[in-house]
Formats: sequence, structure tokens, C-alpha cells
Amino acid sequence: MNVVVLSKFVPNPEGVPELGDDNLIKREGVEGALDPGDEFGVEAGLQLAEASGGEVTVISMGPDAGATQAIRKALSMGAAKAVLITDPQLKGSDALVTAKVLAAAIKKQEFDVVIAGVESTDGYTGTLPMTIAELLGLPALSFAKHIEQADGKLTIQRQTETGYDVVECPTPAVITVTAGANSPRYPTLKGIMQAKSKPVDQLDVAGLGLSGEDVTPSQTVEAVNPAPEKAAGEVIEDDGSAAKRIADLLSEAKVI
Repeated sequence: MNVVVLSKFVPNPEGVPELGDDNLIKREGVEGALDPGDEFGVEAGLQLAEASGGEVTVISMGPDAGATQAIRKALSMGAAKAVLITDPQLKGSDALVTAKVLAAAIKKQEFDVVIAGVESTDGYTGTLPMTIAELLGLPALSFAKHIEQADGKLTIQRQTETGYDVVECPTPAVITVTAGANSPRYPTLKGIMQAKSKPVDQLDVAGLGLSGEDVTPSQTVEAVNPAPEKAAGEVIEDDGSAAKRIADLLSEAKVI
């Protein structure tokens, strides 16, 4: 089984990313790493490929230096090869443009499964994998906490608030993997050294067969403002009128 895993370089995944003058997250010349959520996707892909004798291809979109860091981490974990999509035209891409670009890159691969994290830690739209599935015309299995493959079909345990649902579909398909679905392996020294010699194909918009119109975002960030600080709560002393005051507050909040 050949698996494509989507990976993303995210600036400062454990903190607050820095914004540029254009209100976009700074992705060049900043510290960052492979999105922590994508590590679970890489591990899930490796497990599927190892069980079936296939291989994992990692696809990433972003500025060369940053995206390469994410790719190298995935390659050092055990992925066989990678595709890097980088082009100045893609700066400021919205979720739809990103999905179009990644779908075009995926179409160039031989694959049985596409795996992604549920959402990125710098965007949190949670829409990208499902949009890619629609563009590819493939079934989508979301929030997988466990994956099995047999007889040309995939079976997942789809995490819910009360437990999980068992969902299955034929391949090829798109799967999103939840955090905690597995324990991502640590790259070994041998894996890190091997990653330096593994093939990484670099593509731009033209190389994907897309036009400037295809990658023109329909959404732009006009302004970014800090969220209002949470107001201090009210301490109610029980002097005999506490019940009435609480009832008034609940009424104002339209709870009662």
C-alpha cells in the first residue's frame, strides 16, 4: 500500500507565531518544526506501508527553508521520498488554494491512501483534508484513532464524544488522524543520516499544471486585532440577596 502523507512546517508550534506587516504569519527566517499533529499522520502512514510492503511519500507546501525542515523530519522517521511545493505566488494562500495545490501534487503520485492531521496548529480551519478529498473525488474518513487495511478497504475507529464509530470504505481514500492515535517514532541517527539522501522533488505552480488564476486566494486578511480581555467576574456575598442576584444574572444571560 502506497501512502501519501501531508506535512506542514509551522512556526513556533508551542507558542504564538509572529505576524508580518501584511497580517500573515511569518514563515521565513523563523524557528519552527513539523506540525505536531502531522507526526501522528506520518506514523499512521508508516504503519500502513510497513504492514503491506508499500512506501510513504510526504508532500509539503511552503517556503523552501521551512518546509524542508518538516520534510526532513518525516523522512528521518522512515518516509521513502518527498514532494516540496514552493512558489512565491503561493504566499498568503487560503485553505481552498492550498487544497487545490496539494490535490494537484497528490494526483502526480501513485497512492492508495492520503493521510493528514485533523487541523494545523497555525490555521485551525479543519477543512483542508475534506476539500482535498472532494477535489480528488475520493471518500473521506475523519477523526481516525485507529486504522486497519484489508481486502482493498480501510476500516477506522472514528473518535466521537462518547466513544467511537466503526467506518469503512474502499481505497483510495483520504483519512484524517487524531492526535494520540499512535505514538510517533523518534528518528534514529541512521534515519537522520538516510534522510539527507532520500529524493525530494520540488515543484512550483506551473509544474503542477496550475495557472495564476487557480492560486489566487478568494479570502484575504484585512486586519488582525487582539481578542478583548476577559472581564473580571463578580463575587456575590450571601447577605440574603445572593439568590436574587444570581437569578438576575442568569436572566440577563438568557439562561432562565
